[in-house]
Order: sequence, then structure tokens, then C-alpha cells
Amino acid sequence: MTSEPDPVTRSYQQWRECITVRCGISLTPSYIATRLVELRDPSHPKAREFLEKYGQTHFSSVVEWFQTVQKET
Repeated sequence: MTSEPDPVTRSYQQWRECITVRCGISLTPSYIATRLVELRDPSHPKAREFLEKYGQTHFSSVVEWFQTVQKET
């Protein structure tokens, strides 16, 4: 049985703080849209890299969190 790596963030709040505070990334509508296009395309190198590094469970959470913040903006 293969286990997925422990993600850096476990909740929307932790993820948002990590992105905006620790990484200093502004969650602009343009940035969010770009990331969602990349992550929704399974052939995109960034999506494949993310999946390989963090696993399907965390990947799905991050896509959901990007969708959540997109609705908030």
C-alpha cells in the first residue's frame, strides 16, 4: 500500500495563509483562473508535478480551495 505524502496544509484557512502570507502571493482573479486551468488539465506539467509530489487527496483539496477563493472574489 502506497501512502501519500503529508501535505503542507490541511485546511482552507491554512492553505490561504500559506499562499498569501508565507509565500506572498496575491490571490487575484487572474492568478486563480490561471492556476485552475493548469490544475484541471491532467496533461499540464504543473498538474502532474503537483500530483506526484502531494498525491490525489491533497491535489483535490487544493483545486477545491482555489474554487472557493474564486467564488469569494
